[in-house]
Amino acid sequence: MQEQHTGHDLLVVGSANADLVIRVERRPAPGETVLGSDLAVHPGGKGGNQAVAAARLGARTALLARVGDDAHGRLLLDAQRAAGTDTTGVLVGGAPTGVALITVDTSGDNSIVVSPGANARLTPADVRASAALVAGARVVSTQLEIPLETVAELVRTLPADGRLVLNPSPPAPLPAEVLAACDPLVVNEHEARFILGDGAGEAPEQWARGLLALGPRSVVVTLGAAGALVAGADEGDGAVDGGAVRVASPRVEAVDTTGAGDAFTAALAWRLGLGENLVEAARYAVRVGAAAVTRPGAQESYPTAEEVAAP
Repeated sequence: MQEQHTGHDLLVVGSANADLVIRVERRPAPGETVLGSDLAVHPGGKGGNQAVAAARLGARTALLARVGDDAHGRLLLDAQRAAGTDTTGVLVGGAPTGVALITVDTSGDNSIVVSPGANARLTPADVRASAALVAGARVVSTQLEIPLETVAELVRTLPADGRLVLNPSPPAPLPAEVLAACDPLVVNEHEARFILGDGAGEAPEQWARGLLALGPRSVVVTLGAAGALVAGADEGDGAVDGGAVRVASPRVEAVDTTGAGDAFTAALAWRLGLGENLVEAARYAVRVGAAAVTRPGAQESYPTAEEVAAP
């Protein structure tokens, strides 16, 4: 389709949050007040993270999201533009910008309260109004920090030759029409077990088989430091007829894993849009995810293509 060549490599449809982080000696008990560090405010949200990760790699990236007409919304828009994301699809207003309130103790454990705010107001009508943006993208990537009905509408709006990448996070029951559109469905262990329920099994290969039986065209299971496992009917990738291929991750010294899964998914989606098969795209994506964990933070940790290519 001609529009695909003149549009974007990747359209990310999803959440944009301001992460408000305070470090504490210990998290407070009910009714208790503790003192913490200075407040740090970072751009976040799974949609915002994916868009920045892809744009920093050099992908022609657009973001369809909703933020508030407030300081946090301006912070998120500034972060996207600095990375090179096309923000014409970011809608402003309707509710305050989504916020994640995060307390982190000395052991690195955190407690998080999320106020979805404007993310919960990204509606099916917003998707329909952005049909040209959806049609002009080689690949569309989405997550579940926006309403499920909006994701379902995205599936209906996708052109016949469009490709959808879905990371079902936070996990929720998925309608058959959404599952059938996923190519791939990208899950970690927690998400795979949630979707499969009690009979999930213990091995990633079992999870992949079980997930493929639910209808997605392909599946990628992220395995942290162990890399990823890909499965599906992508011709030429060695994972035909439900077989599975393990993709190893480079060995790195992990500093902070925050947002690494978003970087992986964004890189995977971009490379699929360039025509790589699932295994090739996953080999690139694990390098991006590995690079991201070597630095603190989420969006600020994402590498450029030159950094990924370096030995």
